[in-house]
Amino acid sequence: MAAIGLIVHQGRPEPAAAARELAAWLTGSGHQVCTPQDQQITASGLGTQVSGESFAEGLDVVVTLGGDGSILRAVELIGDSGVPILGVNFGRMGYLTEVAPADVRAAIDRVLCGDYLIDERMLLVVEFWRSASPDGVAGEPPLKHFALNEALVERPAASYALRLGVSFNGEKFTNYVVDGLIVATPTGSTAYSMSAGGPVVDPAHHALLVTPVSPHMLFNRSLVLPTDTTLQLEVLSHMGAVLSVDGRCLTTLEQHDVVTCSASEHRARLVTFGSKRFHQVLKTKFGLNDR
Repeated sequence: MAAIGLIVHQGRPEPAAAARELAAWLTGSGHQVCTPQDQQITASGLGTQVSGESFAEGLDVVVTLGGDGSILRAVELIGDSGVPILGVNFGRMGYLTEVAPADVRAAIDRVLCGDYLIDERMLLVVEFWRSASPDGVAGEPPLKHFALNEALVERPAASYALRLGVSFNGEKFTNYVVDGLIVATPTGSTAYSMSAGGPVVDPAHHALLVTPVSPHMLFNRSLVLPTDTTLQLEVLSHMGAVLSVDGRCLTTLEQHDVVTCSASEHRARLVTFGSKRFHQVLKTKFGLNDR
């Protein structure tokens, strides 16, 4: 018997219907099905709903039914547990997903038989510190947040430019005046970072990408930094900022709050059934074959 987690896109009926059928098939085959409490995809008596904090405990694999956003949600719940993720593509791009909906049962059978490969992707560790108290002692940092794509610090309103003090390993680099600043992984180089003009990087590489969003300054280039770099982003604007990780808003930041980004020692483990060369994925997903 295997323990299988299901993450389902909640905004469309197709993946929800497929998840109910999949849960029934899995439980009928003697497997345990687990879903997060915020997902109502299983009929009565099928599957176990657990809190997000304990979702990854004891799982053999997580199956996502949706698009790349569902995989990002799985990464959030899995954290550093190392549970492999099998992506089923119900989305438009499906850049990270592996199989089509019609192939999901065969794919799960292959995973349970050990007939699969793992594509390891670099993760970003994101933490934030509140500004120092009057006695000069900052509060304890919150729990680590893991990002497969990127962390974003951006202005909370469109009426002003955000000022961020950026340091590398504790050494001041410069102050950015921007609409936002993206710190991305190579996997995230084809997401928001690319839309903001950042470089496309093969995910086989490990690096940190720093890309300004609409910079109000002469220096408007992306930076590609080694993975032993810890970035510190200090909010200098009195109106604060907003911190998002992989598209989900984490918190509102105040002046002098600090966000740190660094490469994690852990990896996201994506299930694959054969090597896919990066340039072939780009051609397929971005329609470059037709040019």
